[in-house]
Amino acid sequence: MLFLYNLVIHVAGFFLRIIALFSPKIKLFVEGRKNVFSTLEEKIKPEDKTIWFHSASLGEYEQGLPVIEKIKEKYPSHKIIVTFFSPSGYEVRKNNTVADVTIYLPLDTKENAKKFIKLVHPELVFFIKYEFWLNYLKELETNKTLTYLISGIFRDNQMFFKWYGGFYRKALKAFTYFFVQNEKSKQKVESLGFNNVIVSGDTRFDRVNAILERDNRLDFIEKFKNEKPVIVIGSSWPKDEAILAEYINQASENTKFIIAPHNIKAEQIANLKSQITKSTILYSEKENKDLSIYNVLIVDTVGLLTKIYSYGTIAYVGGGFGNPGIHNILEPATFGIPIVIGPNYENFAEAIALVDLKGCSVITNSGELKNAFDKLLSDHAFFTDKSEICRSFIQNNKGATETIMKNIR
Repeated sequence: MLFLYNLVIHVAGFFLRIIALFSPKIKLFVEGRKNVFSTLEEKIKPEDKTIWFHSASLGEYEQGLPVIEKIKEKYPSHKIIVTFFSPSGYEVRKNNTVADVTIYLPLDTKENAKKFIKLVHPELVFFIKYEFWLNYLKELETNKTLTYLISGIFRDNQMFFKWYGGFYRKALKAFTYFFVQNEKSKQKVESLGFNNVIVSGDTRFDRVNAILERDNRLDFIEKFKNEKPVIVIGSSWPKDEAILAEYINQASENTKFIIAPHNIKAEQIANLKSQITKSTILYSEKENKDLSIYNVLIVDTVGLLTKIYSYGTIAYVGGGFGNPGIHNILEPATFGIPIVIGPNYENFAEAIALVDLKGCSVITNSGELKNAFDKLLSDHAFFTDKSEICRSFIQNNKGATETIMKNIR
């Protein structure tokens, strides 16, 4: 089976180079990996002490950031290496200040794994949440490198728990410790015969809690809000926007809307704007405009959503009408904002928990959306209760980073 795995990796690499000729995103994926080894040779010397963190994409990087920051404090003489698998993570965070080297992870071939580990020679390795690359793990195990999984999640549908997943189960021997998010994941790991597992919780709670201590002010949002209630629509997709536009068009003039779509391509922004009849302005058009006169602000840029949530009265978090499901609900929750989402959230433990606590409302159609928003806007006691549930949810679940740091050898 491992032979087939390696064959698939090589075949995938071949076809990705062809697809890159037609896909800008895959081109970034392929082109970004061309200079990885030369970059490592330039920036890491044989005598350097290093610690390596790997994240699949942006969400996992943000999830691991509290641990990266603490490790950097604890080991100031070590170089921090951060790798990404996806362009959507690397392109946004390639200029971060916490890492000494930020690069793409080369495809998981035997040759790449050996060369990468030799050049980086890490003393500690952290895989964030998931992505179990078998050749890298095998090489780390061979080198007896201290390797940790942080904020891990294990589910029945993963390869480890299939009858044919023996080669994946064997790869887990590389981990010194599994720091998992919940008791169910701990039980799943233990069912495979591993006892080196600790329920630490999810480091994302520490990440979003730290946001409260930062400067979240945005002058243009204050001017747009103009002391009126604001519904912030974060990471929306077209299926979300279709029912949201219906509500926006009939909403009171006293309520304002900020939409930060998941995809900010010009044609999709234009399509979204065309569905809205209220006075609407794009972020890219805001200069020298009186923002207070507009009802809707569409944010056609990235990197501002977290701060925008701090101005919200209600948050709608998108993705719940498609796959893989909803986006990050913890960022609005940390500001004590009641949250509304679509129906596809079953793969997200934090969403399940907040829905069960009744801090997050689930809607399946435009009528339910209208009822949810109107109730929150008109019933102060109801709104206050939801708000406190969200705020307490974050405070009661922080502390994963501290647990991980106490158990790292």
